[in-house]
Amino acid sequence: MTTALCPGSFDPPTNGHVDVVERTIGLFDRVVVAVIDNPAKEPLFSTEQRIGLIEEVHGDRVEVTSFGGLLVTHAREVGADVVVKGLRTVDDYEYENQMAQMNRHLTGMETVFMPTTPEFGFISSSLVKEVAKLGGSVSGLVPDVVDRALKERLS
Repeated sequence: MTTALCPGSFDPPTNGHVDVVERTIGLFDRVVVAVIDNPAKEPLFSTEQRIGLIEEVHGDRVEVTSFGGLLVTHAREVGADVVVKGLRTVDDYEYENQMAQMNRHLTGMETVFMPTTPEFGFISSSLVKEVAKLGGSVSGLVPDVVDRALKERLS
């Protein structure tokens, strides 16, 4: 049984995230979505809220965890065989490739890069938050449950 770990901040989860996770579900036996808990950052949603949103979107087809510290340590804790990272741009590739090489150096953990479906390539959590904070519509950029949570959080 092959376990894939999909890490990210998911603040908030976007349709791009959903696309990558759904495609990962189709490729691996077990998928763990890992929410990065970084107290140095000030996320819009708490770690627990992000976990809840992901669980609402994907149901029991994934396991959702959180972690702080090294990704490869958490990967080992959940029994992951591979890390799956979505890529939107060349900048994403350069950053993620460097991280993948470091993770492989540290533990031998392999990383699989999944290019974003073109219709979601422009979506980022940061851009979604900015648009939502300024009163713009993020419908179609995030799952409905996330859209409602954003409206509630920002009202």
